[in-house]
Amino acid sequence: MSIPNEALQKLLQEIEAQAITSQQQLNITKAQITAKQKNARLLELTSKELSSLPKETKVYEGVGKMFVGVPMQAVDKRLSSENTTLKNDVSGLEKKLNYFETTHTKARENLEAILKPRK
Repeated sequence: MSIPNEALQKLLQEIEAQAITSQQQLNITKAQITAKQKNARLLELTSKELSSLPKETKVYEGVGKMFVGVPMQAVDKRLSSENTTLKNDVSGLEKKLNYFETTHTKARENLEAILKPRK
């Protein structure tokens, strides 16, 4: 059974487009994971630095162009909450990364199978 050349060419173009799209999404997702992990490390370092300070230390947060005094517990709670959110985001992005890796691999395998000479 033979596939017409036009249909085969269209199929190859679709698979190649899917492979390219998957590769682009893969790169974007990797960059997003790296950025989120960097932010999580920064939050952990900030939290560690704050925990080494005495409890009565005055802490200030930037609000626009000014700084406002905030209780240390509120800052620590915010940092912890943001860190948890970032870890959840990274987990979701890793699932997305796995999907794009699988899609890209399957598309490449399909292209190779179609282009492979038959005996």
